[in-house]
Amino acid sequence: MSQQTNDFTKWYIDTIQKADLMDYTPVRGCIAFKPDGYEIWEHIQSEMDRRFKETGHRNAYFPMLIPESFFQKEKEHVEGFSPELPWVTEAAGEKLEERLALRPTSETMIGYLYSNWIKSYRDLPVLINQWANVFRWEKKTLPFIRTSEFLWQEGHTAHENEEDARKETMQMLNIYKDVVENVLAIPVYDGQKTPSERFAGAVDTYSIEAMMKDGKAVQAGTSHYLGTKFAEAFNIKYLNRENKHVHVHTTSWGTSTRLIGSVIMVHGDEKGLVLPPKIAPTQVILIPVGPWKKTPAIIEKLEEIQKALKEKGIRVRIDDSDQSPGFKFNEWELKGVPVRIELGPRDLENNQVILKARDEDEKITVSIESVVEAVEKELETMQQRLYEKAKAFRDANSHTDIDTLDQLKEHITNCEKNGTIPGWILGGWCGDDACEAKVKEETKFTSRNIPFNPPTTKHTCITCGKEAKHTVWFGRAY
Repeated sequence: MSQQTNDFTKWYIDTIQKADLMDYTPVRGCIAFKPDGYEIWEHIQSEMDRRFKETGHRNAYFPMLIPESFFQKEKEHVEGFSPELPWVTEAAGEKLEERLALRPTSETMIGYLYSNWIKSYRDLPVLINQWANVFRWEKKTLPFIRTSEFLWQEGHTAHENEEDARKETMQMLNIYKDVVENVLAIPVYDGQKTPSERFAGAVDTYSIEAMMKDGKAVQAGTSHYLGTKFAEAFNIKYLNRENKHVHVHTTSWGTSTRLIGSVIMVHGDEKGLVLPPKIAPTQVILIPVGPWKKTPAIIEKLEEIQKALKEKGIRVRIDDSDQSPGFKFNEWELKGVPVRIELGPRDLENNQVILKARDEDEKITVSIESVVEAVEKELETMQQRLYEKAKAFRDANSHTDIDTLDQLKEHITNCEKNGTIPGWILGGWCGDDACEAKVKEETKFTSRNIPFNPPTTKHTCITCGKEAKHTVWFGRAY
């Protein structure tokens, strides 16, 4: 049995440590991002940021410390976050008059400031995003996926009316789907969260949900329509076109460094990381083989190839270390580098290189003249290939033929006996919170979302058998 199948969490931790993406720190749940780990985030960040700016959003920065009184203003919000808040109670040797929370999210601070910034309909819409760190004191942690401190972006917008705010909410969810599917090569189901799973203080929460190789779900991004709840709590009013003071409609939306964990869990294999080319810190590794030190022309040729690839914007390195070729192959496969090129004395004589894609078993021979074109093509096809593989896996483990709680329990039992993953199931739901809670209580499956485009429509509630109001994805989640 493979390590991925036998102990997925151990495989995951071993993989990220051997790939040198992060390190643990003395503070529980707080990790250090090593350069390769952080560069993956930088590539995700740049793809997101470009799309945000194309849709009129601008970046700003808000304080990390938030007064306790701010959380009291929106009742649902404080109840949702209270258990996870770390507090600052003392500074410069003196007790603070009011406790300050390390931000779990910034709706309260931003609501306070927007109430000062927004006075008239001419000030709207406000379209602001923040790249920052946030804190949620998690009981159970897993690097990148669930940590006490993590990096993210959080968008916060204010609009004249519900229609504009709802358009914004869906626009940002679609941007998330675009980035996760086309940049990270991870297929997602987009849909609306059930009331029990929505963001604390939101009117409606929408999400994209991704399936990992162990069948568990990761909530890969969320977008919230907040209505006028935060506007009322923080008195964000504006003079409208009819000369009346009314509350703005607000949204918030976010993705985080759990996307890095998702990439590893979706694409990784027994050899280590498999990185989609668009976010790989190193896209191509050039390795001299054979008695290359006796043939200086090999390194000279690799340097020529490196220069030509760099001119095309490809991130490329030469490994001319003293390690054996076998060691180097293993190391760069572990790091998930998409393309490896080998060049030895015989290859040089034949005016060729050997090209190997990280996710394929075969090596191919490419003439030196066409190596740049071949690499460009391979990076493009590998990006698409990874998406198709992940989608085939997800679809094979998304079950639409389970209609009752007993059938779900039987399905889980059979999977445990056979050593297979239970994946996700599509179930009907009557809309009663008690029915949703019973699924969780008896199977540990939680509602992921109510998909916009379900593969089929369910007509009876999986728990009580009454008429279903919603068709819902259920699965175990990180």
